[in-house]
Amino acid sequence: MSEFRLAFPACVVAGKHRLTAEDIVLLRKHSFPEGIRTSDDVVAMLALNNSCPEKCADWNAFFVEQLAGFIVRYTYPQGSLDDINVAWIMRMFTTDGVVNSALELELILHVMEISADVPVELRALALDQLRLAITENIGGYKLSRAIDRRGITRQDVDYAMRIFRSVAEGGIIPVSSVEYGVLQQIEQATLSGANHPHWAGIMAAVELRDYAEPRRSRWLRIVDEEPVSEAAVA
Repeated sequence: MSEFRLAFPACVVAGKHRLTAEDIVLLRKHSFPEGIRTSDDVVAMLALNNSCPEKCADWNAFFVEQLAGFIVRYTYPQGSLDDINVAWIMRMFTTDGVVNSALELELILHVMEISADVPVELRALALDQLRLAITENIGGYKLSRAIDRRGITRQDVDYAMRIFRSVAEGGIIPVSSVEYGVLQQIEQATLSGANHPHWAGIMAAVELRDYAEPRRSRWLRIVDEEPVSEAAVA
């Protein structure tokens, strides 16, 4: 496999200390005129994100919207997610189950929001970031958590409901055994008296459901191209 190299102007932007709004305009016009459409585009985006230590606020929105749109709309199954997509997301954006940054967590959450179907493993991963923030003080969610305490805050409630919003209906939040296990760990790690009152409402609405065993019989396919690997963006 040949070594991947960034084309102009991405190669110039990647060498900068700070990525600016003007750089994003250049990237939109020359590097990604149609948005993120190929695996090479994905590699370029991830390389840019990893190479520039400082980034303007516009980059976060650009990164999240473009990559989430690609993952959901331009990989199989288009418009939705399956367990192969989830395995790729975990491989690219987590380390030992911990989402690497607040930006990458926002990407995962937006992927969940625009997908017609979200495998339970991805919801469990997102939910586990709350547990990690509370119990181990690590992870992408910890970096964005405004109040650092061993209890459920209003921000935590909103975060959990963002994860469950697409499946909650009629006052019921159906969860898999994996998600239920994470919720129980969060419950055990916090004092009920220190939790936001809406957390009790979430737990009361939870209903354990059986889900089919995930299918793991194919490679991640990205518009009939080779899968994007970690090595390509290291």
